[in-house]
Amino acid sequence: MHDVVVNELEDHLAGNASPAFHGHLANCQTCRAEVESIARVSEMFAELRSPEAVEASPFFYTRVASGIVRHESTNYWGLLAPGAAFFRRVAFASLLLLAGLGSYLVMREGDISGTDAVTIMAQHDVTADHAASADRDLMLMTLASYGQ
Repeated sequence: MHDVVVNELEDHLAGNASPAFHGHLANCQTCRAEVESIARVSEMFAELRSPEAVEASPFFYTRVASGIVRHESTNYWGLLAPGAAFFRRVAFASLLLLAGLGSYLVMREGDISGTDAVTIMAQHDVTADHAASADRDLMLMTLASYGQ
């Protein structure tokens, strides 16, 4: 279709087209055929309109929303998002695991013996082959870690 037809097509369908529009349709067979087919489709849509206003039933929107939710749960995304109950179970299991590990670490901390500075220094093997600076750094780090 030519620009004059594209720009004024809605005005023509409303019954307000300009004389330039009608003049172009009189001279252009292609645009005239296209406008006639569009007008027929527009008339078909007008026949589908109800003469009185149609009002939805009170629970229409609720049924539509529940249908959408039901449809979403059956597609593949529903498999990846199992629901709130699943996530509550995961959170509960995580809390139990955290409590178990925490209690294990607390019990294990009391079992460590010989963490005073004298015991640590006595356990150090001075006969092993190593640089003197590494020995000094190790002792300073050990004393700083376990200092009283």
